[in-house]
Amino acid sequence: MDTLMHLRITNGRVIDPANGVDGVQDICIADGRIHAIGDTPAGFHTDREIDASGLIVCPGLVDLSARLREPGAEHKATIASETRAAAGAGITTLCCPPDTDPVIDTPAVAELIRSRAAAAGHARIVPLGALTQGLAGASLSEMAALKEACCIGVSNAGKPITNNHLLRCAMEYAATHGLMVFLHPEDEWLRNNGCMHEGAISTRLGLPAIPESAETAAVAQQLVLIEQTGVRAHFCRLSTARAARMIARARYDGLPVSADVAAHQLYLTEMDVADFNSQCHVIPPLRTQRDRDGLRAALTRGTISAICSDHQPHEPDAKLAPFSATAPGISALETLLPLVLRLVDEDVLPLGDALAALTIHPARILGIDAGTLTLGAHADVCIFDPQRYWEITPATLLSRGLNTPFMNWEFKGRVTHTLLAGKIVHEVP
Repeated sequence: MDTLMHLRITNGRVIDPANGVDGVQDICIADGRIHAIGDTPAGFHTDREIDASGLIVCPGLVDLSARLREPGAEHKATIASETRAAAGAGITTLCCPPDTDPVIDTPAVAELIRSRAAAAGHARIVPLGALTQGLAGASLSEMAALKEACCIGVSNAGKPITNNHLLRCAMEYAATHGLMVFLHPEDEWLRNNGCMHEGAISTRLGLPAIPESAETAAVAQQLVLIEQTGVRAHFCRLSTARAARMIARARYDGLPVSADVAAHQLYLTEMDVADFNSQCHVIPPLRTQRDRDGLRAALTRGTISAICSDHQPHEPDAKLAPFSATAPGISALETLLPLVLRLVDEDVLPLGDALAALTIHPARILGIDAGTLTLGAHADVCIFDPQRYWEITPATLLSRGLNTPFMNWEFKGRVTHTLLAGKIVHEVP
């Protein structure tokens, strides 16, 4: 790791969506913060210079959902291994859901995660606290104590809360403490232990299915409670076009809601499950091509403001059972930026908007000081070559999880340097 205190990044195309910056400029970094953009201040001493000619320089990426498997499932991955993979992908801030083991329902677990991330030194972790104790959906967590332990919001992760009165009380309690509630909209009864989208393909494969209504019914119910309680809420990992339209209407009506989408939902569909490909077993499931296109459209309209990895690394055995018995999830940190850059190549988003969905928008959802190159901000910086082609292989992945449906895909756009608070935490030789 480079510990030099004064750096200058020269000749790069600086894109900072938060400040409307897009042009070839130099960046000076001192004491871990952005010191100057543009002309180098008189008397600035440079310990090291990075020539970014032909490269793009942007804020470090902010990922709204990454399961790091520690504590509790270190046989899959660790905080050290996955934050290293995040640095290799240009990600400097990771949001960790509370479904660890033990659950993040006490300050001690939150502090453990933050301290281990600090010891690893590759990326910053902001944890979500549990909405209910043990994520059991039976009693409220100590949200005030979790906020004191720097949990930036509360969530029940993918665990259902079937008691709507309890969910209303949880929203009221969170609103009282100024905490955002992160919701995973899924009706447990409508899901009915399904493992893929309900449609012609699930019927042909004979797999238990999850209907669109499992998501949309939950969104409708949760929007009613949000309106009643006034809590700020974020809908995590939308998978259906109809749910996106419902969020758009709620935002138009003034509800304090936002939404994100996982990068793989913008490419893959139920068709990719057609040969029982367990690497495509995800929750929420891959939906129809119409849903995929609807999610893309919601992204261009701003209804969905952030794109996340929904990183879930697994050991190889977790994907070797029959499809419905495999563990859901994709190892996705290192495909996040390349997949979003592909949206730019496909004219879905302009480059500035695409980077905003990975930087300032998720940072604002989390309410943290990140995702920007503003003077005085932490020097969290991603430098990438937008023209460099590379292939996803076990040898090129830094994550311990190799469970990705994009294995052997060729991508364009490779991170060359990542800086965390002014320190180089990743550099391509």
